[in-house]
Amino acid sequence: MSKFLIVGLGNIGDEYAETRHNIGFKIADHLAHEGNVKFKSDRLADVAELKHKGKTLVLIKPSTYMNLSGKAVNYWMQSEKISIENTMILVDELALPFGKIRIGPKGSDGGHNGLKSIQETLGHANYPRLRFGISNEFSKGSQVNYVLGKWSEEELKTLNDRIKIAADAIKAFSFIGLQRCMNEYNNK
Repeated sequence: MSKFLIVGLGNIGDEYAETRHNIGFKIADHLAHEGNVKFKSDRLADVAELKHKGKTLVLIKPSTYMNLSGKAVNYWMQSEKISIENTMILVDELALPFGKIRIGPKGSDGGHNGLKSIQETLGHANYPRLRFGISNEFSKGSQVNYVLGKWSEEELKTLNDRIKIAADAIKAFSFIGLQRCMNEYNNK
């Protein structure tokens, strides 16, 4: 049975719970809810284990805050003996329109502190990621407030549908592989 590490990026604490920056946590929560599993606090992360079509998905939500996410990713990859090819990072993306999903095998950190930390810890940027578009509808100088801001009423209308598509893509990644998953989900 093959194992996959699914890492939802976000910040711990109620004040961050419903913010754009925590979309990784939201997608991980959705997967856990669908699989009827609960997160437990463990070393450097909240962890849940989900079974899907003979695969084991180890879901983690790092409890290290965004800028130290790499520590949690590295620890759980080692602890669960999961290769980088079977690891997927779920992250918010300003450069994509709201709700758009882009899956890829590698990429730059794009100024994202969570990805920066992972890249520094692993020593490279060659790891699968699912970027979830949060758009960039903010005025100059207000990026931090936008990213750490709550979803708009308009976004909330379709947010759960978009999260479900992201969750389906992750399950597909574990079952049909990265390339086919990219082909199937990158234009949804």
